[in-house]
Amino acid sequence: MLRLHRVTPAADVWAELAGHDDRLIFHTEPWVRFVAEAQRAEPVLARVADGATTVGHFTGLVTRRFGLRILGSPMAGWTTSYGGFLLDAGVPRRHALQALLPFAFDDLGCAHLEVRDRGATAGDLAGLGLRWTTAPTAVIDLSPSEDALFGAMASACRRNIRKAARSAVVVEEVVDDPTFADDFYDQLRDVFAKQNLVPTYSIERVRSLIRHVGGAGQLLLLRARDGDGRCIATAILPWYHRTMYFWGGASYREHQHLRPNETLIWHAMRWARSRGVTEFDFVGGNAYKAKYGTTEVAVPWARRSRSPVVAHLRDAAQQGFALKQRAAARLVAARSRLALPVWGLPGLESSGPGWDAACFGAPLTEALQVLA
Repeated sequence: MLRLHRVTPAADVWAELAGHDDRLIFHTEPWVRFVAEAQRAEPVLARVADGATTVGHFTGLVTRRFGLRILGSPMAGWTTSYGGFLLDAGVPRRHALQALLPFAFDDLGCAHLEVRDRGATAGDLAGLGLRWTTAPTAVIDLSPSEDALFGAMASACRRNIRKAARSAVVVEEVVDDPTFADDFYDQLRDVFAKQNLVPTYSIERVRSLIRHVGGAGQLLLLRARDGDGRCIATAILPWYHRTMYFWGGASYREHQHLRPNETLIWHAMRWARSRGVTEFDFVGGNAYKAKYGTTEVAVPWARRSRSPVVAHLRDAAQQGFALKQRAAARLVAARSRLALPVWGLPGLESSGPGWDAACFGAPLTEALQVLA
């Protein structure tokens, strides 16, 4: 039987994680520090033991909302794709997930657990008392030649990349530029405004990512400029070991006819491939990503609560967040028409559809305070 034993995050432990062949950027010290800062959370590292032998590692973070301890690996809204386990070959992931439950609820005293493990399948979760949804992601195998990768794209996608080149769109690799976060976030606002929404996280989240992950050399920042030198699109792409991830991309609507978005992705794919990266993960399965020649991979997002009340509050919080985003967007639009500043509006500093206080309406907030 496997057991999890919590360990202090230290150099030797991070070195152990870095020795796993299935390691992801989300298990690295820079990424965990980024999430800890953005979510005001406490990192949790644990060795997975089979008797006296260490056979793997678990990475997560504990946060507290209204007195409730929550273990996320990750939580929705953390702008973090995966968490879970790094395991030695032959160690059943199901057994590791089974060992996670007493660790989360008994050892750590948590009221809620969420985990999205890149290597887990629905079969690993069945019968463990977990609720899960299939959260597919779109990936591209970067092993083929550049010509083969380009040829695997939809014809419209290839035309858009060629059009951007004819339109003198150029891609700039950004290093040590403090204005990049401002460019990205301004374009992100425009992207969300198209759907009558506002961004689900603040610009400080972007700056924190660049500071921690970019500072470790694990972040590709791209900026597309038009023929007049104007920044018209941006992309943020963490990368580590075998995989590059599409963390975020944004562009101004008025310049989208120049097709900078496809050009940014194509540049990133070639950049990653030239450095030995063998997989590009779009982190989500939206239909528009299929034009790049992707393959869909199912990655379950599982959760379990100590009580049905906590589970209900979690679901209600997610629904309330969507309503809150739409209300915040309407307020932004109204203030824009009146030429009033939009900084400080509710919703612009929220962390996403997780357990952030901003996600709860007054009745839910009062209920959680009672539970605490």
